Amino acid sequence: MDYELLTPNPGTLQEANTIERAGVDAQVATAKRFPRDLRRATNNAIAIATMDRETAQACTYALPRGGKPITGPSIHLARIIAQCYGNIRAEAKVVDITATQVVSRGTAWDLENNYASAFEVRRSIVSKNGTRYNDDMITVTGNAANAIAYRNAVFSIIPKSIIDKAYRAAQEAITGDLSDETKLIARRTKALNYFSDEYGITEPEVLKLVGKHTVNQIGAEEIALMIGFQQSLKDGDTTVEELLKDIRSKGDKIKEMIAKSMVKDSGDAEPQEENKKDVPVEKVKPNKKTLL
Repeated sequence: MDYELLTPNPGTLQEANTIERAGVDAQVATAKRFPRDLRRATNNAIAIATMDRETAQACTYALPRGGKPITGPSIHLARIIAQCYGNIRAEAKVVDITATQVVSRGTAWDLENNYASAFEVRRSIVSKNGTRYNDDMITVTGNAANAIAYRNAVFSIIPKSIIDKAYRAAQEAITGDLSDETKLIARRTKALNYFSDEYGITEPEVLKLVGKHTVNQIGAEEIALMIGFQQSLKDGDTTVEELLKDIRSKGDKIKEMIAKSMVKDSGDAEPQEENKKDVPVEKVKPNKKTLL
């Protein structure tokens, strides 16, 4: 069955644009009439972000870049702050899907100050084996790209001071009470077990992610970082393969070198045995004097 592409009716399109423009004008007029209270907006954002540990945990992310972890406010914190800041229009949508990438554009408009910003985010839809994702995975990847584009657009028009205050408050609420060694060990064990149970990430791999050599070196700061990695995996900002790309690739190279070394050593030993067998044995004639 052939599908016919329908050309939109110019009259209908013009009518839709007129309605949209009227709606925007009404929102701008309302924003001017009821300007935001920055102090109240900041306090409300902090109150929501720190309402409970789960909410605070969702407000941060962590990703490895260049061998070092980078952390920052997540899409969830962007939504909280945008809601409390008010007088904002914000959206994100997929604008293109190529053979190898999905492209999302996020836009945010401060109606009160008449300031707008837009960001494009591209995410690969090709696996490490070179095969293109199926439709479901492309949808998931598109949603992740939309979240990042939305976050970048919103944070580009909201003052950094407000973002930083809410983010710091969320970070302080993430780990909970770690006032003594028992509580620290319990929280650390819970975070390590979550990596293992949910994503199959081993304890040595987690240690490399947080830049520590032993479990006992993991403190409150590293626990917050671990939780940030977990949130990034939940939100689709990264995958287990991307998160451990450098760590597991190095491990595979080391194993390969060891295997080659063992093969080489065993290969060197065989000729030596053969050489021993090939060495002619010199026959010595008995000496009559010696026999006597």
